[in-house]
Amino acid sequence: MRALPTPEGAAAALAGAETSRAQLAGGLGLPSFFYGSIGVTVATQIAAAAVEVAFDTGWTRLLAIAGAAAFALAAGIQLFRFRRLNGVRIAGLTSRVVLGTGRAAATSYALALSAAFWAALAGLWWLVAVCACAGGLAYTLSGRRWLRHYRGDPATHARAESAGWLVVISALALAVLALLVLVGR
Repeated sequence: MRALPTPEGAAAALAGAETSRAQLAGGLGLPSFFYGSIGVTVATQIAAAAVEVAFDTGWTRLLAIAGAAAFALAAGIQLFRFRRLNGVRIAGLTSRVVLGTGRAAATSYALALSAAFWAALAGLWWLVAVCACAGGLAYTLSGRRWLRHYRGDPATHARAESAGWLVVISALALAVLALLVLVGR
Protein backbone atom coordinates (compact mmCIF):
# COMPACT_ATOMS: atom_id res chain seq x y z
CA MET A 1 0.00 0.00 0.00
CA ARG A 2 1.13 3.51 -0.68
CA ALA A 3 1.45 5.89 2.18
CA LEU A 4 -0.87 8.86 2.29
CA PRO A 5 0.74 12.06 1.09
CA THR A 6 1.69 14.69 3.58
CA PRO A 7 -0.51 17.77 3.73
CA GLU A 8 2.28 19.75 2.07
CA GLY A 9 2.64 17.17 -0.71
CA ALA A 10 -1.10 17.08 -1.31
CA ALA A 11 -1.27 20.88 -1.42
CA ALA A 12 1.60 21.00 -3.90
CA ALA A 13 -0.06 18.38 -6.12
CA LEU A 14 -3.35 20.29 -6.09
CA ALA A 15 -1.60 23.56 -6.87
CA GLY A 16 0.19 21.89 -9.78
CA ALA A 17 -3.08 20.51 -11.13
CA GLU A 18 -4.72 23.94 -10.87
CA THR A 19 -1.80 25.56 -12.69
CA SER A 20 -2.01 22.91 -15.41
CA ARG A 21 -5.76 23.48 -15.83
CA ALA A 22 -5.29 27.26 -16.07
CA GLN A 23 -2.56 26.83 -18.70
CA LEU A 24 -4.75 24.46 -20.72
CA ALA A 25 -7.72 26.87 -20.55
CA GLY A 26 -5.59 29.83 -21.59
CA GLY A 27 -4.10 27.94 -24.52
CA LEU A 28 -7.29 26.55 -26.03
CA GLY A 29 -7.72 27.31 -29.69
CA LEU A 30 -10.92 27.42 -31.68
CA PRO A 31 -11.24 25.94 -35.16
CA SER A 32 -11.60 28.39 -38.02
CA PHE A 33 -15.11 29.74 -38.55
CA PHE A 34 -16.19 28.34 -35.16
CA TYR A 35 -18.37 31.26 -34.10
CA GLY A 36 -19.32 32.19 -37.64
CA SER A 37 -20.72 28.77 -38.49
CA ILE A 38 -22.64 28.53 -35.23
CA GLY A 39 -24.07 32.05 -35.58
CA VAL A 40 -25.07 31.63 -39.23
CA THR A 41 -26.77 28.30 -38.63
CA VAL A 42 -28.62 29.65 -35.58
CA ALA A 43 -29.87 32.56 -37.69
CA THR A 44 -30.85 30.15 -40.48
CA GLN A 45 -32.70 27.92 -38.03
CA ILE A 46 -34.61 30.89 -36.55
CA ALA A 47 -35.66 32.12 -40.00
CA ALA A 48 -36.68 28.63 -41.15
CA ALA A 49 -38.74 28.08 -37.99
CA ALA A 50 -40.48 31.43 -38.51
CA VAL A 51 -41.40 30.48 -42.08
CA GLU A 52 -42.82 27.20 -40.79
CA VAL A 53 -44.95 28.96 -38.15
CA ALA A 54 -46.32 31.42 -40.70
CA PHE A 55 -47.24 28.94 -43.46
CA ASP A 56 -47.37 25.47 -41.85
CA THR A 57 -47.16 23.41 -45.05
CA GLY A 58 -45.25 20.29 -45.98
CA TRP A 59 -42.37 22.15 -47.59
CA THR A 60 -42.07 24.60 -44.68
CA ARG A 61 -41.85 21.70 -42.24
CA LEU A 62 -39.02 20.32 -44.36
CA LEU A 63 -37.42 23.75 -44.35
CA ALA A 64 -37.61 23.92 -40.54
CA ILE A 65 -36.13 20.43 -40.26
CA ALA A 66 -33.36 21.40 -42.69
CA GLY A 67 -32.61 24.52 -40.60
CA ALA A 68 -32.32 22.43 -37.44
CA ALA A 69 -30.24 19.81 -39.27
CA ALA A 70 -27.86 22.48 -40.59
CA PHE A 71 -27.31 23.70 -37.03
CA ALA A 72 -26.80 20.16 -35.72
CA LEU A 73 -24.31 19.41 -38.51
CA ALA A 74 -22.33 22.63 -37.93
CA ALA A 75 -22.33 22.04 -34.17
CA GLY A 76 -21.11 18.46 -34.55
CA ILE A 77 -18.40 19.38 -37.02
CA GLN A 78 -17.12 22.27 -34.90
CA LEU A 79 -17.08 20.18 -31.71
CA PHE A 80 -15.20 17.42 -33.56
CA ARG A 81 -12.69 19.99 -34.88
CA PHE A 82 -12.29 21.53 -31.40
CA ARG A 83 -11.54 18.11 -29.90
CA ARG A 84 -9.04 17.32 -32.66
CA LEU A 85 -7.34 20.72 -32.29
CA ASN A 86 -7.06 20.71 -28.49
CA GLY A 87 -7.27 17.06 -27.49
CA VAL A 88 -9.96 17.75 -24.88
CA ARG A 89 -13.71 18.06 -24.51
CA ILE A 90 -15.15 20.78 -22.35
CA ALA A 91 -18.72 20.22 -21.21
CA GLY A 92 -19.32 23.94 -20.72
CA LEU A 93 -18.22 24.73 -24.27
CA THR A 94 -20.51 22.08 -25.72
CA SER A 95 -23.45 23.02 -23.56
CA ARG A 96 -23.24 26.78 -23.17
CA VAL A 97 -21.49 27.92 -26.34
CA VAL A 98 -22.57 25.42 -29.00
CA LEU A 99 -25.95 24.24 -27.70
CA GLY A 100 -26.84 27.63 -26.23
CA THR A 101 -27.87 26.52 -22.75
CA GLY A 102 -26.14 29.43 -21.04
CA ARG A 103 -28.56 32.06 -19.77
CA ALA A 104 -27.46 34.76 -22.23
CA ALA A 105 -27.60 32.44 -25.26
CA ALA A 106 -30.91 30.87 -24.26
CA THR A 107 -32.52 34.21 -23.52
CA SER A 108 -31.30 35.87 -26.71
CA TYR A 109 -32.34 32.86 -28.77
CA ALA A 110 -35.82 32.76 -27.22
CA LEU A 111 -36.33 36.49 -27.74
CA ALA A 112 -35.10 36.38 -31.35
CA LEU A 113 -37.19 33.31 -32.15
CA SER A 114 -40.30 34.81 -30.55
CA ALA A 115 -39.84 38.12 -32.37
CA ALA A 116 -39.22 36.28 -35.67
CA PHE A 117 -42.39 34.23 -35.15
CA TRP A 118 -44.42 37.36 -34.48
CA ALA A 119 -42.91 39.11 -37.49
CA ALA A 120 -43.62 36.11 -39.74
CA LEU A 121 -47.22 35.90 -38.57
CA ALA A 122 -47.56 39.63 -39.29
CA GLY A 123 -46.00 39.19 -42.74
CA LEU A 124 -43.01 41.42 -41.92
CA TRP A 125 -40.35 39.34 -43.66
CA TRP A 126 -37.65 42.01 -43.45
CA LEU A 127 -38.14 41.92 -39.66
CA VAL A 128 -37.88 38.12 -39.65
CA ALA A 129 -34.47 38.48 -41.30
CA VAL A 130 -33.40 41.15 -38.78
CA CYS A 131 -34.56 39.02 -35.83
CA ALA A 132 -32.80 35.92 -37.17
CA CYS A 133 -29.54 37.79 -37.73
CA ALA A 134 -29.77 39.45 -34.31
CA GLY A 135 -30.42 36.06 -32.71
CA GLY A 136 -27.41 34.48 -34.41
CA LEU A 137 -25.19 37.41 -33.45
CA ALA A 138 -26.33 37.44 -29.81
CA TYR A 139 -25.84 33.66 -29.61
CA THR A 140 -22.31 34.07 -30.92
CA LEU A 141 -21.49 36.95 -28.59
CA SER A 142 -22.71 35.01 -25.57
CA GLY A 143 -20.40 32.15 -26.59
CA ARG A 144 -17.44 34.51 -26.86
CA ARG A 145 -18.28 35.93 -23.44
CA TRP A 146 -18.45 32.44 -21.91
CA LEU A 147 -15.07 31.46 -23.38
CA ARG A 148 -13.48 34.63 -22.01
CA HIS A 149 -14.88 33.84 -18.54
CA TYR A 150 -13.80 30.21 -18.83
CA ARG A 151 -10.24 31.19 -19.63
CA GLY A 152 -10.19 33.45 -16.56
CA ASP A 153 -11.65 30.86 -14.18
CA PRO A 154 -11.86 27.38 -15.70
CA ALA A 155 -12.87 25.67 -12.45
CA THR A 156 -16.07 27.69 -12.19
CA HIS A 157 -17.09 27.66 -15.86
CA ALA A 158 -16.12 24.18 -17.07
CA ARG A 159 -19.41 22.49 -16.19
CA ALA A 160 -22.46 22.29 -18.38
CA GLU A 161 -25.79 23.79 -17.35
CA SER A 162 -27.77 21.97 -14.68
CA ALA A 163 -30.57 19.64 -15.66
CA GLY A 164 -33.05 21.83 -13.79
CA TRP A 165 -32.14 24.89 -15.85
CA LEU A 166 -32.44 22.87 -19.07
CA VAL A 167 -35.95 21.79 -18.06
CA VAL A 168 -36.92 25.42 -17.32
CA ILE A 169 -35.52 26.62 -20.67
CA SER A 170 -37.31 23.85 -22.56
CA ALA A 171 -40.63 24.45 -20.81
CA LEU A 172 -40.47 28.18 -21.48
CA ALA A 173 -39.57 27.64 -25.13
CA LEU A 174 -42.46 25.23 -25.64
CA ALA A 175 -44.88 27.58 -23.86
CA VAL A 176 -43.82 30.53 -26.03
CA LEU A 177 -44.08 28.43 -29.18
CA ALA A 178 -47.56 27.21 -28.23
CA LEU A 179 -48.69 30.74 -27.45
CA LEU A 180 -47.37 32.11 -30.72
CA VAL A 181 -48.96 29.33 -32.75
CA LEU A 182 -52.31 29.82 -30.98
CA VAL A 183 -52.22 33.59 -31.46
CA GLY A 184 -51.29 33.19 -35.13
CA ARG A 185 -54.24 30.89 -35.91
